[in-house]
Amino acid sequence: MTLYRDTGVVLRVHKLGEADRIITLLTRRHGKVRAVAKGVRRTTSRFGARLEPFGHVDVQFYTGRTLDVITQVQTVDAFALPLVGDYQRYTAASAIAETADRLTAEEGEPALRLYLLVTGALRALADGGRDASLVLDAFLLRAMAFAGWAPAITECARCGLPGPHKAFSVPAGGSLCGTCRAPGSVHPAPEVLVLLEALLHGDWDVAEASVHGTRRDASGLVAAHLQWHLERQLRSLPLVERRSREAAAN
Repeated sequence: MTLYRDTGVVLRVHKLGEADRIITLLTRRHGKVRAVAKGVRRTTSRFGARLEPFGHVDVQFYTGRTLDVITQVQTVDAFALPLVGDYQRYTAASAIAETADRLTAEEGEPALRLYLLVTGALRALADGGRDASLVLDAFLLRAMAFAGWAPAITECARCGLPGPHKAFSVPAGGSLCGTCRAPGSVHPAPEVLVLLEALLHGDWDVAEASVHGTRRDASGLVAAHLQWHLERQLRSLPLVERRSREAAAN
């Protein structure tokens, strides 16, 4: 029996048999790991509550023939506690977890940058200091950059001409100059491109100064760009509540 230990975020869980679960984690050193947690659905389980989605945990595994088995769990950050009671933050966290799961198709392949993006985004959502929609879009843009899919924002996606440019095409890869403009391109307001650039590079002063309409349009481009490259829709993304704090207060 080979034991190993790692820190990871629980992305999803599935029932297995009468009392077990299959836990999918994104770990610091081993990338995506799917492992069995035996007996965690029993009320007497020692660590069942720690293996819920969004949990940031330190886990010990032993290597099984088909799936590894979880033998010990310690909580590192209880991200789930402040998220499950807030619909907007919970749905944003669900979209983050599903995106991370989709972007790590190969199990056991290290994905440290993505792991750090996920933990940082969940920490920001749990802290509640930033707008959940902005946190989600910042994560999605950076996760696409990790995957090599970052949209062109400040230059033409086809010829590289510095912008900003007026046209934007998801199939073409982002902003397009007048010469390269493709049929079906949209024409986002300049403020939308400014917001996308700010979210990609972490300029939160600029991002938080944006208005609700700009955030809504930016979110639409981010979602369309992500799902074009994934070639399928995220189940959780349509459920995300896109509202600013100002709109919620009113």
